[in-house]
Amino acid sequence: MNTINTTKLLDDYESDGVVLIRSFLSSEEVTAVSAELNRYIHNDLASKPLNARTLEKDEKTVRNLWRLEEHNEFFRALGEREDIKVLIAPLVHGEPILVGVETFNKPARIGSGVPYHQDNAYFCQTPPDMLTVWIAIDAVTEANGPVFFVKGSHKVGMLPTKPSGVRGNSIGMAEMPNMPISEQFCALLAPGDATIHQCETIHHSAPNTTEHSRLGLLLVYRGSHTQTDPKLKDAYAAAAAATPPA
Repeated sequence: MNTINTTKLLDDYESDGVVLIRSFLSSEEVTAVSAELNRYIHNDLASKPLNARTLEKDEKTVRNLWRLEEHNEFFRALGEREDIKVLIAPLVHGEPILVGVETFNKPARIGSGVPYHQDNAYFCQTPPDMLTVWIAIDAVTEANGPVFFVKGSHKVGMLPTKPSGVRGNSIGMAEMPNMPISEQFCALLAPGDATIHQCETIHHSAPNTTEHSRLGLLLVYRGSHTQTDPKLKDAYAAAAAATPPA
């Protein structure tokens, strides 16, 4: 990855709850990730547990891959890369623990949207020293379902939730934020670019109705000191039971 001003990165992250890093992965690394995802989907996925993926409404196209760190050595090694963990350690205020490697595939024409949510409704950690590195494998444009973030929303804490009925994103916000979308941060990314967002930063994305896929690879980390919040866990379990897989 490019040289990064880590002091500015931390300041911006703590202020905004989301930061953008250009060329987080090189073009060669993006190509390798794409090739391994294609190989895994076509050769390995059928043998994995059902909770290793979520499908789109057509019941055949992959919407999400889950738990890649458990099912694939390539992606476990990527998530454990020392340069990445050193970069994010200050952001999680301690030793980073890899929690998950997953994808949001958002395929061309049928890629479903993601409702407004805070990730900690799924992660259920306290303190909320947990984050997601969202890496673009395809170009993310204004048309193919970019992620919109409400900067600074992580400072409010966890807001009320409700089951969303969306497979793969089963728990959303009870009320949408009152910030118009024109004032939200739209993450437009070239392949290899990444955003890093704190687990209580509000975000969402629209469906992809274009002819161009919008594949993102996500690396999820928490600080080693975080613990599970039982109230958040109970709310998530209820939503997940209503719309499996979560």
